[in-house]
Amino acid sequence: MATINATSLRAGTAFLYEGKPFKVTKYSLIKMGRGGATVKVTCVNIETGANIEHAFSSNLSFQKIELIRNSLQYLYKDGKTAFFMNPINYEQVEVPLTVLGDSIFYLKEGSNVNIMFWDDRAMSVDLPPKVVLKVIEADPGVKGNSASNFLKSAKLENGLAVKVPLFIKVGEMIKVDTRTGVYIERAK
Repeated sequence: MATINATSLRAGTAFLYEGKPFKVTKYSLIKMGRGGATVKVTCVNIETGANIEHAFSSNLSFQKIELIRNSLQYLYKDGKTAFFMNPINYEQVEVPLTVLGDSIFYLKEGSNVNIMFWDDRAMSVDLPPKVVLKVIEADPGVKGNSASNFLKSAKLENGLAVKVPLFIKVGEMIKVDTRTGVYIERAK
């Protein structure tokens, strides 16, 4: 296995630390007068999705890991697993719902999504920042009440409940932020 020095832990680099896989999102090198340098990294635990900050001595080295991104088509889910298909060889790939977390709410059947793999294990899913979803349930708006600062509850085709402006009706397509789960705007 390839090793990587702490001073080479730039953004996007994946490495093992205490047996857990991490991906660096932010890197800084702090040089202390006569003493050695310290590498500070903000990284994401690829298994859990937790953001963590670490400070390492500049002379440490880690095992570098290769993450492979595959574009797969989402098929369906059952109680514990989501099923995807590789569009090139039509091979089905099973990903535990625990790996996907809340991301499963933003996947639509038939849509393509990038999934990160490490040693044939699915580690995370890359969602676009916005998705378009259909409103299937919404409280009726009062005629003439079109102020945009009042919100009502709506249920989307994926089962997600969001707050939307009063003018949104059942059957409309809306954009939702996948990072926060908040309504953005009507889809055009």
